[in-house]
Amino acid sequence: MEDTSKYLIHADVTADGVVERSDVVGAIFGQTEGLLGDELDLRDLRQSQKVGRIDVEITSTQGQSHGNVTIATSLDKVETATLAASLETITRVGPCRATLDVSEIEDVRAAKRKEVVDRAKELLRTGFDDSVMSSEEILTEVRQHVRVEDITEYDGFPAGPRVTDSDAIIVVEGRSDVLTLLKYGVKNAIAVEGTNVPDPIADLTAHRTVTAFLDGDRGGDLILEELSQVGDVDYVAFAPSGTSVEELDHHQLFAALRNKVPYDTVSGLNEPREAIAATDGSTSPAPAPGSDTGPGLNSGSPVESPHGTDTASNATDDTPHASGPPSSAKADTDAQSTTENTLAEPTTATHPSTTEDDAETHGNADTASSSTPNEHARQPDSATADDQSLETVYEHATAIIRSETDRVRFLDAENDIIAETDASSVGDELAELEAEPESESVSESVPTTIVLDGILSQQVLDLAADRGVDRIIARSLGQFTKRPTSVQIHAIEDIASEPPE
Repeated sequence: MEDTSKYLIHADVTADGVVERSDVVGAIFGQTEGLLGDELDLRDLRQSQKVGRIDVEITSTQGQSHGNVTIATSLDKVETATLAASLETITRVGPCRATLDVSEIEDVRAAKRKEVVDRAKELLRTGFDDSVMSSEEILTEVRQHVRVEDITEYDGFPAGPRVTDSDAIIVVEGRSDVLTLLKYGVKNAIAVEGTNVPDPIADLTAHRTVTAFLDGDRGGDLILEELSQVGDVDYVAFAPSGTSVEELDHHQLFAALRNKVPYDTVSGLNEPREAIAATDGSTSPAPAPGSDTGPGLNSGSPVESPHGTDTASNATDDTPHASGPPSSAKADTDAQSTTENTLAEPTTATHPSTTEDDAETHGNADTASSSTPNEHARQPDSATADDQSLETVYEHATAIIRSETDRVRFLDAENDIIAETDASSVGDELAELEAEPESESVSESVPTTIVLDGILSQQVLDLAADRGVDRIIARSLGQFTKRPTSVQIHAIEDIASEPPE
């Protein structure tokens, strides 16, 4: 109706009492019914699409209601004026006395004519390109055209020339994204062209290492959800929030691809792009401090299901000393080799102690460990006899976290209690356990599992990795800019209350 309307009737309504929108609409239909005859009956005009939707905005203050009514019509001037005059015969709205005054009848076509004139003036001033390309610009344009001409099709969908023979592919949203990647030398991209992933691409993902490279908006999340349901996804990368892949320059595009994460770390989240924490050089903003984004931030971590099975995140691709292109690369050109080397960087596993960030974090952890430990609370004797009889990690998690004890418990390889203390002293206790070689051996005093009724922080995670802890179960997971591969971390919601049969 908005596309065919000629006039807009604007009216002000005032009621001596509190009324709602439905009261005003009911009064308009009820009190004008039969007033102007069958040809101008408001209900018939509404059904025949000659009168549009009645928009009402009304507010109530100090026992009175004030608002405005807008009605779109495709009638001629006489009929529109007659219909507008009939609105002023309304004397009641709901149970209250009311008045309705027509303030204006707007000619929609006149407004459009004014817009046309203004736009024509602007186009006359700026729409004609009188610039002349320089020789360098002409050569650059020709080179770019040659590279863009490499785009091909795979079962009717835009794709780079390497999609058919490459072991790794990049799935993007549209044709323009494929062209952008081609412009920067990436030739193994294919476009799904919409949120509905076609069957040929879904089948292709079953035989390739797949990286989903999507726009940083809700549409990218929807495509990832659809692609994960009908195909196989190995890695996920997003353009910066609010931008699309086709808008990225060379630096932004390769920075986004370097920051790809295994799909398992973001599966099941409503907004996967928000769960990819920023690292140095990342194009995605880090989540706000203190926000709870759940376990999706743990890039590359194996996730233990309630039935005790581990899902490894790209275990076969993580090699500590990978320096060349992946085994799936087909190095036919220098640009392709450079691209695949660049894309291989995120899958390289690095021990936490070898990076500068880790060194800084460990420095903070050592500072924390130098404080006075809470010795009276750390002894395993503080656990009850029932706690000592617990045999599985599942039972310890229930006893500590689900019981909301605000405690932390350290377990050895046999799930026996080494120590227990307040959750706030987890860093001090962990540092002191490792520093007790007098017992029998240093390795025996280092816990295998930590059960923490609190939020797992980056500092505690790095300290646990440095001490050789294998597993941490916490009430919730904090923000992580990096995650050591040697430690499995789980939120309590991912752990079953009882061990599997």
